[in-house]
Amino acid sequence: MFDVAVRPEVHARSDDALEVEFSRVHREWQALGARRLRLLAEIDRRRVWSRMGHVSPIAWLAERFRMGWSAARRDVEAAQALEEMPAAREAMAAGALSASALGVLVEARKVDPEAFASSEPTLVEAARELPVRALRNRVATWRHSVEDPVTASERRFESRRLDVGTTAEGMVRIEGLFEPETGQNVITAVRAVMDAGRLRGDRRTGPQRRADALGEVCRSFLDRRDRPKVGGERPVMSVMVDASVLTGGPGRAELADAGPVTAEAARRMACDASVVRMVMSAESEPLDVGRRTRVIPAGLRRAVEARDRHCRFPGCDRPPAWGEVHHVVHWADGGGTSKDNLVLMCWRHHRAVHEEGFGVRMVDGRPAFTAPDGTPLEERGPP
Repeated sequence: MFDVAVRPEVHARSDDALEVEFSRVHREWQALGARRLRLLAEIDRRRVWSRMGHVSPIAWLAERFRMGWSAARRDVEAAQALEEMPAAREAMAAGALSASALGVLVEARKVDPEAFASSEPTLVEAARELPVRALRNRVATWRHSVEDPVTASERRFESRRLDVGTTAEGMVRIEGLFEPETGQNVITAVRAVMDAGRLRGDRRTGPQRRADALGEVCRSFLDRRDRPKVGGERPVMSVMVDASVLTGGPGRAELADAGPVTAEAARRMACDASVVRMVMSAESEPLDVGRRTRVIPAGLRRAVEARDRHCRFPGCDRPPAWGEVHHVVHWADGGGTSKDNLVLMCWRHHRAVHEEGFGVRMVDGRPAFTAPDGTPLEERGPP
């Protein structure tokens, strides 16, 4: 067994001593990873995973050891491939090959196992010496030399995938691979929304802006009146909300797939939505389901859009297609669904008003916004 314990005196060590010990522990960790994958390969070969009813080694690894499915899939693929990769196996057992570099080599082997076998020593030597990004470039050059272009295109197409799941922190994780054409469509759509939504003083990071842009693309699709029907209905985002939550009390607010949301997020979504009244029994069984009713009728929404013309938050000119209609006084609090109580806002600023402390009220028929500290924000709206 490797001695990888961090001793109490670690805080007193010099910088050089820390780096030396970290390098030693890192090599041992990589070597231990090789042994782990060899064990996993043998477990797979013997189908140990099937003894408890698991349908695959990936399911066994994910459920037995509380791993994410993507990570479990990568480990199983690496374990299976490593059995046929003697040079990589030796390098990893010596602690000279990282899991990231192994992943690059495993993907390369899928192109042509026979060609990879003859090139493996050279590629493993590159993996020992090069950073992972440079290794990917070296492997890409090797791929071009051994793979027929048509076959490469077909392989990329067959490798496409998209994994969506929730995390323990209540986030939704999306991970995928796209063939070039679809990938370019995604890049172009996200970039277009990012460029159109660029705001003065925007403090979001690049990844945050890309995430918001992808959400905007999806919202725009769901808002289309010509989107296809599924099961006789157009797909919609559903949130289950107890009536008490909308009036500021305790209760449940939960998205159908993504899980719980805050009460104020539920109130924001209810501002401009279709509402279905559902009476539940004590056992949470539906007793009565009413008709779906649009909170803001289509005609009234068009009138608000014609009046406001864009998001009314100061400094924002996002168009109505990106907008949601906000009840200045929420309808659950007795506010009227009438033009003088409604204002058009883009998704980001609608969230800012509900969940980030910004305020809005109507003054002489015009929205007046305030910062979280109560400071009035200068209006920039239509005359």
